[in-house]
Amino acid sequence: MSGHSKWHNIQGRKNAQDAKRGKIFQKISRDLYQAAKAGDPDPANNAQLRLVIDKAHAANMPKKNIDRAIAKASGAGGAKFEEVTYEGYAPGGIAVMVFALTDNKNRTAAAVRSAFTHAGGSLGASGSVSYMFDRKGLIEILRDGLDKSEDDMLMDALDAGADDMKASDDKFQIFTAPNQMAAVRDALQSKGYELDTAEVTMIPQNRTAVPEDKVKQYQHLIDELTANDDVADIYEAGQLPDDAE
Repeated sequence: MSGHSKWHNIQGRKNAQDAKRGKIFQKISRDLYQAAKAGDPDPANNAQLRLVIDKAHAANMPKKNIDRAIAKASGAGGAKFEEVTYEGYAPGGIAVMVFALTDNKNRTAAAVRSAFTHAGGSLGASGSVSYMFDRKGLIEILRDGLDKSEDDMLMDALDAGADDMKASDDKFQIFTAPNQMAAVRDALQSKGYELDTAEVTMIPQNRTAVPEDKVKQYQHLIDELTANDDVADIYEAGQLPDDAE
């Protein structure tokens, strides 16, 4: 039994690492798509796309994943991708929004619906949960190696045109109007800041605690959605317990 237990523990850690890596790749794929869509799909002519590609390389993202994300934005290969948003409720009635990039809406809708059903959640109609989120620009700057006080960082963010800032032990989160994100990003970069994140995203107005008896189902939903190549981003309003794995 001890050998079986050891194998189970190792496999469990590997699965957790794979899931974490999948979420990182998913986020980078979304950033690649958006950078290529907003500008030139050739990184030589698109500074923002070059930054995201550098982040992809740092995360050891396979080249085929990078190329696929850019191809979706440029329409290479003849495939036409559409942006589709699904809204639903995770176990515990928690709001979840799913942003997908797909060349087959029927396939994607069926897969997303199946993920919610498997986890004990349900899809809702358009507008059923989106009102619980605010669309904002989000810029994150890591504290590590940054010689700036919180007050100085706040002043620089406001001078750049930001609306608000939150500070934690490891990073600064700067919030902007969606149409001001690029300008604030460029202004902060011109001051020498290295940005960890610069995106327009959906931020929940409030977070809801995931009931302890629903944690595994909630995580299963997020993991199944993350594993779907069509899913580009997941916006969730859940707050997992501190001891959740």
